[in-house]
Amino acid sequence: MPPIYPPIPLSAWLSLAWTGLSGKQRSFRQDALRCTARLPLMVNGSQHIPQTGPALMVMNHYHRPGFQAYWFTLAISAVTPAEIHWTITSAWTDDGTPGAKFRATISPFLLPRLARVYAFTSMPPMPPRPHEITARAAAVRQLLGVAQQNPPPLLALAPEGRDHPAGELMPPPPGVGRLLAMLDGFGYPIVPIGVSEDQHRLILTFERPFHLTLPKDLNPTQRDEQAAEQVMKEIAALLPAELQGAYAGTP
Repeated sequence: MPPIYPPIPLSAWLSLAWTGLSGKQRSFRQDALRCTARLPLMVNGSQHIPQTGPALMVMNHYHRPGFQAYWFTLAISAVTPAEIHWTITSAWTDDGTPGAKFRATISPFLLPRLARVYAFTSMPPMPPRPHEITARAAAVRQLLGVAQQNPPPLLALAPEGRDHPAGELMPPPPGVGRLLAMLDGFGYPIVPIGVSEDQHRLILTFERPFHLTLPKDLNPTQRDEQAAEQVMKEIAALLPAELQGAYAGTP
């Protein structure tokens, strides 16, 4: 049996809704601490949790039926001592599962407002859709602008940007590696995090920060692919074999 996750307190939803209607902002970390107070959580490698920016935290977009992705964002924010600037999707897509069409309909209204409440970057969903090219470029510019703030923040994103039906790792869409390389070039060490579960707990495994090592003679496509591959291999090494997906058995 998988872990049993506590419900998000109704008071937290009401408080969030009120803040959204008032146009104010709130601390995601404080909300995360409140919502995860009874979360069955295990943290490995806590010595690698960044205390301040600059750092780019990257993790698998863990998914299984009955598990909502917001749990790993809440858990990571709760165990990190500083606020994190998350990049989140601006909409859910209809994957044919029960309730997906309804979620896909209401999410373009809700998720961008959620991003504004917490001052996150809102990115169109993966895989990229042609009509969202302009919005995606604007989101990337916003994130790069945040990365150049002083003092530098903690950034976090899931490179896959989407769910595999079995929760396994997938290669990120084209362009993600290029973004990771740009942030690395801005001086952001990359902190890999593996998200998984056992029968009793949600498990976060942090590893030491690293920088990309890319040959200088790569063309843009090769740079994009190799940067993404380096990052995903680091994440895969922190996961059980059944979640490593496309990166199973890679050194």
